[in-house]
Amino acid sequence: MTGTLTIAGLGPGNDAMVTPEVTAALASATDILGYAPYVARVPPRAGLKLHPSDNREELQRASEALRLASEGGQVVVVSSGDPGVFAMASAVFEALEQAPQYQALPIRVLPGITAMLAAAARAGAPLGHDFCAINLSDNLKPWSVIEKRLRLAADGDFSIAMYNPRSASRPEGFGRALGALRDAGCGERLVIFARAVSAADEKIVTVTLNEATPEMADMRTLVIVGNSQTRRVGRWVYAPRRVE
Repeated sequence: MTGTLTIAGLGPGNDAMVTPEVTAALASATDILGYAPYVARVPPRAGLKLHPSDNREELQRASEALRLASEGGQVVVVSSGDPGVFAMASAVFEALEQAPQYQALPIRVLPGITAMLAAAARAGAPLGHDFCAINLSDNLKPWSVIEKRLRLAADGDFSIAMYNPRSASRPEGFGRALGALRDAGCGERLVIFARAVSAADEKIVTVTLNEATPEMADMRTLVIVGNSQTRRVGRWVYAPRRVE
């Protein structure tokens, strides 16, 4: 029997935002692998094995998924949001590059609603013009790279979606990011703090960058910094379609 490997995005948290394609993949899976809180979102059932693991075990998780699929399993690796956005798809292909014996395996990547897009929809349309996404975690890249990318994004007048802003182990990083953007002249730009989007404790707060503080974000927060023309209309925030 030939197994399969599916890399699936579970969306931002609410089951209503899981795509039918992903739901079908989960229903036919024999093995589910992923970061423990994401695996916990998959209901147990007969014939399904759940393999939760720690957040920093991406390559080990990917290698195990390839092995299980090669042995005939219908394997699904789950991520929150979209698996190709700061998530497990890259880790699986990195593991595959190191293990060419698995390259004939049927592999598919199923998209999901990203935190960035879910947060933007709640706020209005802050990504309505050119934008970029930057991961503020320095686990896999030096802070100097993060700071350079923030400066260049500000100089290019992009709206900026910032993932993983502030963890307990590196609380100072987000303050540095805010400082870098202020130094780049972005103090009057609107900043959206979207926490736990689609969950019961969802909270959306919009302030200017000058009013923003590091304590306003944690690892459940997606932060969107508007471009120079981003504006409010009532309670909504949007980026105009035209550049003036």
